[in-house]
Amino acid sequence: MDIVFIEDLRIDAVIGIYDWERRIRQTLSFDLEMAFDNRRPAASDDIADTLNYKSIAKRLQAYVEASSFGLVETLAERCAEIVQSEFGVAWVRLKLSKPGAVRGSKAVGVRIERGTRPQ
Repeated sequence: MDIVFIEDLRIDAVIGIYDWERRIRQTLSFDLEMAFDNRRPAASDDIADTLNYKSIAKRLQAYVEASSFGLVETLAERCAEIVQSEFGVAWVRLKLSKPGAVRGSKAVGVRIERGTRPQ
């Protein structure tokens, strides 16, 4: 199976459990890997046959910008659900990073996998 990916998709959101975090927008970074058979779009050279990463990015941007979760774990789960249910992706690996959340670190966050990765 092929992998379609989006790397370092940056989206501003209200996220966090502390009062000060609820009053600001923080930039989050998303990395996604999605299983998709690219043989059909490669043969047709037609965008309609692809897993359109621009459409996925725009959908996640709209969702995340409108969201207001306490935990990155919750947001990651919801984003994975959107990718699977709305774009027909059987397997997704999503990494959600919260840069600067812990002093001395580049970023913290979660990496989740949902679905069964096809062989």
